[in-house]
Amino acid sequence: MTTPVLSLQDAALSLDGNAGRVKILHGISLSVQKGETLGLVGPSGSGKSSLLMLMGGLERATGGKIEALGRDLTDLDEDNLARFRRDAMGVVFQNFHLIPTMTALENVATPLELAGLRDAFDRAESELDAVGLSHRRDHYPAQLSGGEQQRVALARASAPRPQILLADEPTGNLDETNGAAIVDLLFDLRDRHGATLVLVTHSHSLARRCDRVVRLRDGRIAEDIQQEAAE
Repeated sequence: MTTPVLSLQDAALSLDGNAGRVKILHGISLSVQKGETLGLVGPSGSGKSSLLMLMGGLERATGGKIEALGRDLTDLDEDNLARFRRDAMGVVFQNFHLIPTMTALENVATPLELAGLRDAFDRAESELDAVGLSHRRDHYPAQLSGGEQQRVALARASAPRPQILLADEPTGNLDETNGAAIVDLLFDLRDRHGATLVLVTHSHSLARRCDRVVRLRDGRIAEDIQQEAAE
């Protein structure tokens, strides 16, 4: 039996709020295999984004165990977590999180430079071309539309050739046309780089394209459905 790319064993998350300690996730056990596309769905507040953040080591589990590519994320300090994400994961956020003082090309090249790659800008240019934005390489985020900014964010996430690609509502801030284009690009990047893709979405059409859908409710897994991914 192959080792899963992601494995959560009784993972829990509690956060401190104004009303005291709040339980966000309750004993989540879940495995994701290499090359699988997993959609996380459910109503607002069900814990979808929090679960994605645990998978990426962007939130610390307050209980249980989380492994990614055989590494125990719950046992890594912040520096080692950051290095692991840099080398193995790409993350796409709903709000893009581009650096406003950097051009599109510089935004995509930044993680490659941090990884010490000598061809950082050549690879960044290639990734921008792959998302149809080579002609916008010298533009700043404020000069780009929402759809273009998300394309830059996708290029930045995929440029390091991550084994795991995480996307949190990647079409949430886009209109239907731009959203559909981003979805096509996201799956194309997965296919080109052979990445395992986990995404949070409210979009039924996007969820239908996934190999598997996990539905959350009140911080727990309500359904885990294997499905035929639509082309």
